[in-house]
Parts: sequence; structure tokens; C-alpha cells
Amino acid sequence: MARGSKKGNNMNASANTDRENIEPGTRIAVAIIGSGNIGTDLMIKILRTSQVLEMAALVGIDPDSDGLARARRLGVATTSDGIDGLVNMPEFSRVKIVFDATSAGAHKKHNEILTAHGKRVVDLTPAAVGPYTVPVVNMQENLQAPNVNMVTCGGQATIPVVAAIASQVPVHYAEIVASISSRSAGQGTRANIDEFTETTSRAIEQLGGARRGKAIIILNPAEPPMLMRDTVLVLSESGEREKIAAAVEDMVARVSTYVPGYRLKQAVQFEEIPAEAPVNIPGLGAVSGLKTTVFLQVEGAAHYLPAYAGNLDIMTSAALATAEQMALHGVATQSLQPQPV
Repeated sequence: MARGSKKGNNMNASANTDRENIEPGTRIAVAIIGSGNIGTDLMIKILRTSQVLEMAALVGIDPDSDGLARARRLGVATTSDGIDGLVNMPEFSRVKIVFDATSAGAHKKHNEILTAHGKRVVDLTPAAVGPYTVPVVNMQENLQAPNVNMVTCGGQATIPVVAAIASQVPVHYAEIVASISSRSAGQGTRANIDEFTETTSRAIEQLGGARRGKAIIILNPAEPPMLMRDTVLVLSESGEREKIAAAVEDMVARVSTYVPGYRLKQAVQFEEIPAEAPVNIPGLGAVSGLKTTVFLQVEGAAHYLPAYAGNLDIMTSAALATAEQMALHGVATQSLQPQPV
């Protein structure tokens, strides 16, 4: 399946006005599969902040999980029988969008079942069944997709920056390093480490616009736990540094509209790589030009998870922003042709 392109969009231009025009009682019903950290945080974000979505059901496989217990206390319907339990719930018939916060392997089965029932899917795993989607980069062109993939936490944090630089100069190579607290890396994150690097690297190329992309993740055991930090290193053709820096700063401001804890840690840094002393990039060979380095920090909103878990917060925030745009544009209410399992 073709991935989303690096075309920009103006997702925030009318979002607030659209939210104000949502009629009472017309919110779009959604369900979340996965009652772990990500699923529970997303549930609380929807309950506390969304004027567009209605939290209809939380699905898990552990009846004693904190997520399911919290959902019940908050009046949200639950099941501990996984995807089969969701399908059998009375709430399922009115659910329009389903978030999958489980694992890449489980998502493929979930997507087959949900597609068969005509549900739209927002995938928070690295499965990448649907097009890669980063709200500020390419969400508008993916609104009609039956399944959209949220890439990874590192991808959501860094691809906007790569795309911003690529909007000013051709990018030869982009490398990102996502450093997160080991405390914020649950079983799902650890099980998906390989998929994280592969999916993020591909998305850097396909969404960010780099000829070659590379992703690295570091689980830092430091105490007290560190906030999520991301380093973006880009090798590009030479260009106007002021325009590149301005494009990066504008993109960071746009991301921060739905991830308030997303910010630059210091000014964008530049270094010229002369033709007589190029760097060797595997698969590309000798590369010269401009090296741009961007340092980012992501602090979580602490809706459910601690503030240091910015890696999880940016995923749930991006997924929420995507589903809200589907609802605001009327996409979620459009019928999908059910597909045979």
C-alpha cells in the first residue's frame, strides 16, 4: 500500500471553529483496543479534552488491568475478551473509529476483523497496514483511508522537522535518535523495538522526504526519569540557513498545538560539509553540503502517565488529533464497504 507523501497541510487552520460547531449529541463514538499505558492515556485524553469524540468502549485481555478498572470507574463500557469481546458488545454497532494500541502482530488480525465490519482504524502500533500519518505533514490526504498508521513516537516527534527542512532544500540523509526513559517503555514498546527502527526509518524517507533515513531508539535507565529527547541530524544540499531555521521553528509551533509539551531545546545548528571532506553515507556514498542538527524535548501532559512519558503522550495526542479531524470533516460517518475476513 502506498504511504502518505511529504505534502504539508493546514490541519489547525479551522479546527477550533469546527469544534465549536459540533452539535450536542453528535459526537463520534470510538473504541480503544489495548488497556495498557497508551490505551488508557488515550481514553482519558478523549474523556477530558475532546469535544468531538465520545468514548464508547475500552478493550483489553486482562480483566484485572488498571486501564479496564479505571474505565469502569469512569463509566466507560469495557471487555476483557479482546477483539471478539468488542464485536459482541452492544456499543460496537455505533462505533465509527477504533484505535488499536496493542502490538504490530495483533493489529493485522484486528484490522481484518474491523475492516470486515466497516470500521475506520487508527493504528498506534508499528504494523503500518495503512498509510503513515503525521498530523502536520500529511493527514489531510489520508482522511479517507480506512486505516491510518501513527508511525512511532520517534516518528511523530522528528518527521515534522525533517519535512520542514526538506521543504527548503533537498535532503540526502536524515538520522533521528529518540531517547526515552526506560520507565516509560512498557511491554508493548519493548516488544516492538525492531519494528520501531524499521517503520521510523521508512517513514523518514516517505514522509520526511529524505533519500535515506535511519532511526535509533535509546532506553535510558537514569533516575529520576528523563523527559523524552529527540535529536534530528539532516544532511542536505546547501541552502539559506535563516529560512531553514524558520521552517523548523514554524513546524515545532504547529506540532505544539496538539502536543503542548513539544519544544526546541536550543537554536537550530548548522555546519557546512565541504566537497573536499565529505561524509560517507551507506547506500549513498560521499555526501557534502549542509548539516542541520535539531534538538527536541517532549514533555507529557500527565493525563494518566507521568510527565516524563512524552514518547507515549505524543502518540496518543497524534492519534487523537487524527481521529478528531476525521470526525470534523465528516469522514467518520461515511460508510465503508465491509470487506470479507
